[in-house]
Amino acid sequence: MARPTLDQRLDALEAEFAVVEADLTEAASNNDGGRLRDLSRRHRDLVPIMDAWRAYKQAREDRATATEMLADATGDDRELLREEVDSAAATMERLEAELQTLLLPKDPNDGRNVIMEVRGAEGGEEANLFARDLFEMYQRYAARRGWKVEVLSFDESERQGVNEASMLVKGEDAWRRMSIEGGVHRVQRVPETEAKGRIHTSSATVTVLPEAEEVDIEIDQNDLKIDVYRSSGPGGQSVNTTDSAVRITHLPTGIVVAMQDEKSQIQNRARAMVVLRSRLLKAKQDAQEAELSSQRRSQVGSGGRADKIRTYNFKENRVTDHRVEGLTRYNLEAVLAGDLDEFTDALLAEARARQLAGEDEGLR
Repeated sequence: MARPTLDQRLDALEAEFAVVEADLTEAASNNDGGRLRDLSRRHRDLVPIMDAWRAYKQAREDRATATEMLADATGDDRELLREEVDSAAATMERLEAELQTLLLPKDPNDGRNVIMEVRGAEGGEEANLFARDLFEMYQRYAARRGWKVEVLSFDESERQGVNEASMLVKGEDAWRRMSIEGGVHRVQRVPETEAKGRIHTSSATVTVLPEAEEVDIEIDQNDLKIDVYRSSGPGGQSVNTTDSAVRITHLPTGIVVAMQDEKSQIQNRARAMVVLRSRLLKAKQDAQEAELSSQRRSQVGSGGRADKIRTYNFKENRVTDHRVEGLTRYNLEAVLAGDLDEFTDALLAEARARQLAGEDEGLR
């Protein structure tokens, strides 16, 4: 069966757009929150496509009209019409390229909020110190992008690094930009724990999960084992002297989430459920693609230095992303201060180029 032409695909989307707009009005009047959310996302996806498609059709109509008039024109009128034909053709070419990009398959998680988990990996306490650097780097990046951040958990290590920390990042384009940060990050520097001034190589892992809403994942309470216990580590008096910490085990999958940072058991339980739903959603999506183990490895691998996606070299003031050839910058301090756009832009452009080249085909 032949693939649909660009016109056929866009005509179908235009028809869908009309239906979505009508359904949005109905869902709003019926206070159907779940349906309204899904329709709003789809409407948001279709608006730029429709804007470009309508502009493209107008340019095509302008070119056809000018071409028809050109046949009978003479003198200055003929020159003006020729310029109009050329201008309309150039506009069509630009818009066609834009439409090809807009029609690329979208990540189903686009538009979702993000849960980021950062852990020290290889390198002992130096890995934990670097994990804290990364965690703070992402907080600064979120502030630059105007996203909201809620720290969900923060397990501080002996020398004020982090064994493990997680945060919820809220922003319309947070998933698109932050999902590419998942993986092993390698650091090369003289650790605070090094007495002889030797450079060590350590690593930390970053896992990125789409925030799941209750309508995405239904959890049977009978599938949960919930333990409460006394918090440990830094915290206020009530944190350390009451059974406020919560550990939730999802029995069918074995996924365990523990929270202890809040003073209230109810708050810790609510936060643990947010993370649990998101982990279950990611597992569900991975299973649907029959790639659960390989996708997990694609983000964090074994946590070893050889699985790195990016290297931060303090001596050379260098940051190198190993996924895009030549993506090395000598602005380490700025990157750690949250100046990540140059890297995320390059990675997104590389992914888009691969899709356009047919390396990641598929229609939504």
